[in-house]
Amino acid sequence: MPLRNWVQRFLMHLRGFRNYSPHTLRAYGADLEQFRRSLGDPEPAAIDRNEVRAYLAQLQARGNLGRNTVLRKVSALRAFFRFLRREGVMDQDPFCALPLPRKASRLPKFLTESEISELLAQTGPQQPSCRERDRAILELLYSSGLRRSELASLNVGDVDFVSGFVRVMGKGSRERLVPVGHAALSCLREYLRQRGPSSAKGESPLFLNSRGLRLSDAGVAFLLKGWLRRAGWLKTVTPHALRHSFATHLLNSGCDLRSVQEMLGHKSLATTQIYTHVSLEKLKEVYSRSHPRSSAPQAPNSEKGQRP
Repeated sequence: MPLRNWVQRFLMHLRGFRNYSPHTLRAYGADLEQFRRSLGDPEPAAIDRNEVRAYLAQLQARGNLGRNTVLRKVSALRAFFRFLRREGVMDQDPFCALPLPRKASRLPKFLTESEISELLAQTGPQQPSCRERDRAILELLYSSGLRRSELASLNVGDVDFVSGFVRVMGKGSRERLVPVGHAALSCLREYLRQRGPSSAKGESPLFLNSRGLRLSDAGVAFLLKGWLRRAGWLKTVTPHALRHSFATHLLNSGCDLRSVQEMLGHKSLATTQIYTHVSLEKLKEVYSRSHPRSSAPQAPNSEKGQRP
């Protein structure tokens, strides 16, 4: 079977068994298609280490790709070749002993608590139904730290208004329960009340677009842009920045790292630990509490201030 067909089978596997987001599937599909075209659609068994190394050198020589973009392409290829080996199509891993570029470490961008308050206090769209929907989305993104793809895939029945939890299907088909704050629950109730009878079905999408269909993850980003534009914000804010803000503010307020990891749905604690490096306020607080000479010296009293 040619490489093109195996790519399609691999993407179907990621969609059906690994619950990869549409965004990741599009990116992986484009990356693998680019690789396939560069090799001329050979049989998978004909691909060896030298061809993969030449392709990676070609990517880096282009000079217009960021390091993280190259690493995503590498990640897509490595996952694809692991899949081919599991399927018994290849015997050897062409990435074996191949030197790879290291990932550039970047701190996540987040909003301060006052910026979040200002953002959520905006009036939003003029149309009441859109206004209540958009407000509920922004409140829920910040309240529960969801990825936009996770939010877009929610159904009405996934929100438990009594216990205050939302059931989320995250990466790798890992299901988790995340608390939802009162402000977000209140906005969700108002939005569903305005939606009318269609919101009574638990299996119906939680958020709908203007055509009455499930709102896509791209739609979530689009409505946030509109919300910022109407508010006159010049700062770029993405839905993921609200997730970063959620994690940063929880840690700043003393929430333990493992609880934040569970709420975010991170597989590895190391992924969550990046938020401990974000807040200078938290570092300053810990330093002031811990270092013996962090405080300003007290004014000496008359006796202790005298020289011996």
